[in-house]
Amino acid sequence: MKLTIERAALLRALNHVQSVVERRNTIPILANVLIEARDGMLSLNATDMDISIVERTAAEVATPGSITAPAHTLYDIVRKLPDGAQVDLDATGEGDRLILSSGRSRFTLQTLPTEDFPVMAGGDMPHSFDLDAGALRTLIDRTRFAISTEETRYYLNGIYLHSVTEDEPKLRAVATDGHRLARVEIDLPEGAAGIPGVIVPRKTVAELRKLIEETDGAVTVTLSDTKVRFAFDEAVLISKLIDGTFPDYERVIPTGNDKILSVDRNSFSQAVDRVSTIATEKLRAVKLSIDAGQLTLSASSQENGTAVEELPVDYDKDSIEIGFNARYLMDIADQIESVQAQFVLADAASPTIVRDSEDPGALYVLMPMRV
Repeated sequence: MKLTIERAALLRALNHVQSVVERRNTIPILANVLIEARDGMLSLNATDMDISIVERTAAEVATPGSITAPAHTLYDIVRKLPDGAQVDLDATGEGDRLILSSGRSRFTLQTLPTEDFPVMAGGDMPHSFDLDAGALRTLIDRTRFAISTEETRYYLNGIYLHSVTEDEPKLRAVATDGHRLARVEIDLPEGAAGIPGVIVPRKTVAELRKLIEETDGAVTVTLSDTKVRFAFDEAVLISKLIDGTFPDYERVIPTGNDKILSVDRNSFSQAVDRVSTIATEKLRAVKLSIDAGQLTLSASSQENGTAVEELPVDYDKDSIEIGFNARYLMDIADQIESVQAQFVLADAASPTIVRDSEDPGALYVLMPMRV
């Protein structure tokens, strides 16, 4: 195999695939990226046996072939080369070596046999639909903050993607860690009716989000009960799904909350951030004292003292005091894209609904805490 490629194109492709590779591997071949060159294209493939990413980019291929090389080492080398550099990859010599040269730099990397590289087959995936990349970014960005990191509740370690037909067909993404819940939906894409409810793992969500950062076209989503495939431009991501049952999240969304508070989202988020500076690092508790037309945010700790800030709000119900984790409040406020955030409350001990006043497809639930 021998080829020449522009540094920027190689770096972009390597950046997308190398992050799948775990830093510590008990299986040596999983530390490598599979490099294949033919027909004017370079293909890079990396996997951790749960996720596989393949990305193709144009290259001047002198000799077709394939090789595997250490993913992180190769990425670090290319990253440190100067902008605009041309990179030559040569594996035509004898022995298990890949020679990378650029300008006056030359690196010789150890390789492993390509036949040892595991190919993650998608298998039979009966469901397929196209999803706008911008819509997919929205589903991910507005829910992934609520994904649980608690490994014992593995079925919460991802985004639950499924279709619903309550008033009209929707594609819905849900994530929860037991303290907060994010539920975001978009119009159901053509072909997505009847898809199984699937839990896309946290790592897959992160890798997919990086991949679709710069694309504006359609992403083809293909899935079965056990695997999902995302394909667009010259990239393909295949991932195993979490084998578990997502809980009945509708049960934790309150229906009887009758106290509605509207507040400027930006002012509220900044005030929470300021007041929580005083709160103890472990609890990060902030108390909301709500009266007609006014919200008072407060926090206190024995070590740091107290903090109080007042905000004007639209509220005309009975007074209420309720406490929340400040980090959770700001995480949810960050997802609100309109000027006003809407809190729908019941009492100090019940879950609170947070809505985007201009986006009926987004709903968040936040559990209160004692303060």
